[in-house]
Amino acid sequence: MSLLKPQAVSAPRQWIRRYGMLLVLLAMMVLASLLSDRFLTSNNLMNVTRQVAINAILAAGMTVVILSGGIDLSVGSVLALTGAVGAGMMAAGGNWLVAVLAMLGLGTLLGVVNGFFVAYGQLPPFIVTLAMMAFARGATLVYTNGRPITVLNNAFQWFGHGSVGPVPAPVAIMIIVYLAFYIFLNRATLGRLIYAVGGNERAARMSGVRVNFIKVLVYAMSGFTAGLAGIVMTSRLFSAQPTAGASYELDAIAAVILGGTSLSGGRGSVTGTIIGAFIIGILGNVLNLLNVSSFYQDVAKGVVILVAVLLDRLIHAGGKGALRKGVASRAQQA
Repeated sequence: MSLLKPQAVSAPRQWIRRYGMLLVLLAMMVLASLLSDRFLTSNNLMNVTRQVAINAILAAGMTVVILSGGIDLSVGSVLALTGAVGAGMMAAGGNWLVAVLAMLGLGTLLGVVNGFFVAYGQLPPFIVTLAMMAFARGATLVYTNGRPITVLNNAFQWFGHGSVGPVPAPVAIMIIVYLAFYIFLNRATLGRLIYAVGGNERAARMSGVRVNFIKVLVYAMSGFTAGLAGIVMTSRLFSAQPTAGASYELDAIAAVILGGTSLSGGRGSVTGTIIGAFIIGILGNVLNLLNVSSFYQDVAKGVVILVAVLLDRLIHAGGKGALRKGVASRAQQA
C-alpha cells in the first residue's frame, strides 16, 4: 500500500501539470468577457487569433530548441531579415513564389549556422543566438537602409489577408505548423531523440544518438519557422519593416515556458506552447481593450511569466518530494 501513496499524492499534481495552463486560459477568457463586453465579439476574437498566429509560429520552433536544452534569441531578427529580403525581391520584380522560398531558405540557413556553432563549436546557445540576433538585425537595417519596403503583390498578400474557408490564412498556417510539429515530436524517431538529448545529453550521446545533428536540426527548424513568420508578418503589413520582430523572441520564449516546457530541456509539448501563446495574446488584447498603457502591459506579462515558472517549479518539486517519501516508506517496511 505504501507504493500507492506517492501515486495518490502526485495524481492531482499530474492533472494540474497537464491541464493547469488550459484552465488558466479559460479563466482569463471568462474574466476578460466580464471586464469588457467587446472581448467576445467575433471581430475581436478573430483579431486575437491573427495576432497570436505569428508568435505561435515562432514559438513552435522555439519549443524544439528548448526541448533540446538550448535557446534561440535570434528569431525576431531573423523574421525581420527574411521579410526584408523577400520584400526586396518582389519590389525588384521577382516572382512571389521564389521570394517565399528564398525567405524560408534564408531563415533555415541562419538556423543551421546557429546550430553549427552550438553543436560543433561547443559555444553556449545564449551567446551564439545573441550574436545572430545582432547580425540579422544589423543586416536588415543595411539591406533596407532603415526604410520600409512596400509589397504590392496580390498573390503574396494571401498569407496575411487570405483565408481557407472561414479560417484566416495566418491561423490556417499556424494550425498546419502545430499539427506537423505535434506529429514530428510524438510519432517520428527524430522527435523522440530531441527529448532524449534535452533530458540527458551525455546519456543520449553514449547511446549512439547523433547529438550534434539533433542540435543543428532544432535550430534549423527554429530558423524555418522564423522565416515563415516573416512571410506572414510582411504580408499582413503590406511591407517589410526594418524594426519588425523586435522582442518577439521574448514572447516566443514566454509562450513556451507558459506551456510547461522546461528550460532545462527534455520536458514539454507544442500543445502546451500554443496554449501559452494564446494566454499572452489574450492578456495583451484585454489590456488594450481596457486602455492600459503598453508600459504596464509589459509589467503584467513579466509577472504572469514569473508566476507560471514558479508554479511549475513548485508542482514538480512537490511531485519529487512525494515520490521520495513513498520510496523511503517502502524501504522502512522492507
